[in-house]
Amino acid sequence: MNQFSVLLQIAFRNLFANFLNIVIGAIVFIGTLLFVVGSSLLNNMEGAMSKSIIGSVAGNIQVYSDKSKDELSLFGSFGAPDIADIPDFSKIKSALMNIENIKSVIPMGVNNAQVAYGNTLDVALEKLRKTVNQKNKGDHSDALRRTMESYKSHIRQIVSVIQGDLRNLSALAKLQPSDKENMATLKKAASEQFWNSFDADPLGHLEFLENKIAYLLPDSDFYNIGYVGTDIDSFKNNFDRMEIVEGQMVPSGQRGMLLSKFVYEHQFKLKTAHRLDEIKEAMENKHSAIARDPNLQFLIKQNKTQTREIILQLDPVSTAKMRKALQIYLPSAEKDLAILLPLFLDVNDKNFIDRYNFFYSTIAPMIELYRLRPGDAITIKAYTKSGFIESVNIKVYGTFQFKGLEKSGLAGGLSLMDLMSFRDLYGFLTPEKLAEAKHLEKAAGVKIIDRDKAEEELFGGAWDSAVSTGSQTDIDEKKELGMIRKKDSSVNRAYTQSEIDDGVVINAAIILKDPSKIKETMKQIKTVSDKNQLDLRVVTWQKAAGMIGQFVLVAKVILYLVVFIIFVVALVIINNAVMMATLQRVQEIGTMRAIGAGRSFVLAMILVETVLLGLTFGIAGTAAGSLIIKVLGHNGIPAMNEFLYFFFSGPRLYPALGVGSIVWSMVIIFIVTIVSALYPAIIATRVSPITAMQSEE
Repeated sequence: MNQFSVLLQIAFRNLFANFLNIVIGAIVFIGTLLFVVGSSLLNNMEGAMSKSIIGSVAGNIQVYSDKSKDELSLFGSFGAPDIADIPDFSKIKSALMNIENIKSVIPMGVNNAQVAYGNTLDVALEKLRKTVNQKNKGDHSDALRRTMESYKSHIRQIVSVIQGDLRNLSALAKLQPSDKENMATLKKAASEQFWNSFDADPLGHLEFLENKIAYLLPDSDFYNIGYVGTDIDSFKNNFDRMEIVEGQMVPSGQRGMLLSKFVYEHQFKLKTAHRLDEIKEAMENKHSAIARDPNLQFLIKQNKTQTREIILQLDPVSTAKMRKALQIYLPSAEKDLAILLPLFLDVNDKNFIDRYNFFYSTIAPMIELYRLRPGDAITIKAYTKSGFIESVNIKVYGTFQFKGLEKSGLAGGLSLMDLMSFRDLYGFLTPEKLAEAKHLEKAAGVKIIDRDKAEEELFGGAWDSAVSTGSQTDIDEKKELGMIRKKDSSVNRAYTQSEIDDGVVINAAIILKDPSKIKETMKQIKTVSDKNQLDLRVVTWQKAAGMIGQFVLVAKVILYLVVFIIFVVALVIINNAVMMATLQRVQEIGTMRAIGAGRSFVLAMILVETVLLGLTFGIAGTAAGSLIIKVLGHNGIPAMNEFLYFFFSGPRLYPALGVGSIVWSMVIIFIVTIVSALYPAIIATRVSPITAMQSEE
C-alpha cells in the first residue's frame, strides 16, 4: 500500500511537468467529450426514433412472406420492391395470437396512388350541374334559384379570366389557329345570348362548357398519396399516438379513408395559404427573418406571382367584396384585384403577422382553402401488382396525425385506407369482384372447360357446345344501371371482421406486451411459422423501416470510427511521448534503480503516470460532455427540419446522459493508456544504475 502511495505521488508530481503531457491530455479530453456527447445523443435519438417508427406504423415486429425477393421497407425504398403477398391473413393471425407476448397482429399493405382533381372551372361546373339536377327533380325554391345564379356568375367570371389570358397572349405572340378558335368559343360562352338560353337547355350548355371551355384552364391538380391498407379499427386501437384531427373515424367495417393531416395540409390546401403558414412557422420556430432568408423570399415571390388560384374562386360579389377590403387595408385606390393581391402578399418582417391574420380573418372566408373536405368522395387510381391501373371511389372521413409527429413528413406521409379498398386497388379478389366476375361469366354464357379437353371441345364434335355465335341485341339500361348501383352500394356496406381478416395482405405489424423480449418473441414467431407452414419472414421495426431505420446505426458507426481514429492517434502520440519522456528520465530512473528500486517498481511507475494522465483528462472530458448533455437535456435540441422531427419523435430532443457512455469512455481511456505506455515502460525497466552513473560523468 505504501509503494502504491509513492507511485501516486510521483505520478501527480509529473502530471503537468512536461508539455507533451498537456498535448496528450488535450487529445484524450476531446476524444472523451466527443464520445460521451455523441453516444448519448445517438442513444437518445435511437430511442426517440424507435418511438416514431413503432408508434406510427411499424409496431415492434413486422412479418411478411418469406417468398419475397426484396426486403420490406415501410418508409420507401429505391424502385418498386418485390414483396410477395400473404394469401390468408386470418391464418397467420390465429396462429401468432397464441404466442404469449403478442398483444395484437394488425394487417397491412403499403402502396402509392394518384388522385386527379379537375380545375377550378370543373369544380364550379360540377356544383352547377348538381343544382340543375335538383331543379329537374322538382326543386323550384328561391334558395336554389339564387344558388344557381351565383354559380352562373362565377362561371362567367372564370370565362372572362380565360379570355383575358388569351388576349394577353395575343399581345405577346402571334396566335395559332387553335387559339383563334378558342377565342371564338370563349366569346360564345361569355355572350348574353348563351346565358339567356341556359335554362332552356341546361345540360346541353353544361356539356358545351365542360368539353369546349374547361380544358383551357390549366390549374388542375394531380396528387400522389402513399397509404397503408389496414383494419382501421385495429390500427387505431393499437397505435395510441394516432388521433383524429378533423372529421371522424371510418365507421367500423365500412370502406373509407383517413388522410394524413401532413399530406392534407401540404397537398390539398390552397398553395398561397400553405406558403403563408410555412413563412409563419419559420419565423416563430426557427427565428428566421424574411430580410435574411432566401427561402422565405422565394415563397413570397411565388405568392405574388400566383394569385390566379384565388381570383378564379371568386364570383362577382366576392370579387367586389375582396376588392373593397383590400383597398381599405392597404390603402389603395386600385380596382384590379390582380394588382391588389400581389401588393397585399408583398410582406416583410414588420407587416407579416398583421397581414397573415388579415388573410385568414377576411380573405380566407371568401374562398375554398382546401380542394377536399372531410366527407367528400374521391377517385383514387393505383397500379395493381400485375401492372394494370385500378381505381376505386372512396369517401374521406377525416384527417389524422400522430401525437408528437405532427410536422414529420416521414411519419405523416402515409394515409390510412380500409383493407377491402386496398385489396381492390392492389388487384386482389374481393367478394364484390368475385360476384361481378360470376355475373359477367353467366351473362356472357361462358363455359369453363378442362385444359385436357380443350382441343376436343373446340375441334371435335362438341363445337356447338363450346362456341356460340354472337348476335346484336339492345342494351337493357335499367339492368346495367342496376348493376352499377349494386356495385356502388358496397361503399356503404359494413363488412364483418371475418371478411376483413379472410383475405390477402402484404405484411402485418405485431405489437408486443413486453418489448424487451423482442428477440425471444421473434424466435417463437419463426417456430410457429415453420410449424404451420406460414412461410413468414420476421424482422424488427428497425429493419422494416428500411434506410430510415438504419440511420442511427450508420451514425453510430461513423461516430465510433471517428472516436477510434482519435484514440488511435492518441495511442501513437502517447506512446511516442512516453518513450521520449522515458529517454529524458534515464538518469532519474537509473538513480532510482541504484538506491534499490526494482524493475517492477519502474514498470508500475510509468504505467501509473500514464493511466493517471489519461484518467485525469478523461474524467475532465467526461464531465464536460455530461455538462453539455445536461444543458441540452434542459433546453432541448430543436428539430430544424422534417427529418429531424421524425428522428427526435417531436419538435425537440431532450437527451439524457447514459451510464453506459461514461463507463465505456473510462474503459476506452484505460485500455488506450495502458497499451500506449506498456512498451515505453518495459524499455524503462532496462535502465541500469551503471547508465545513471555514466550520465553523471
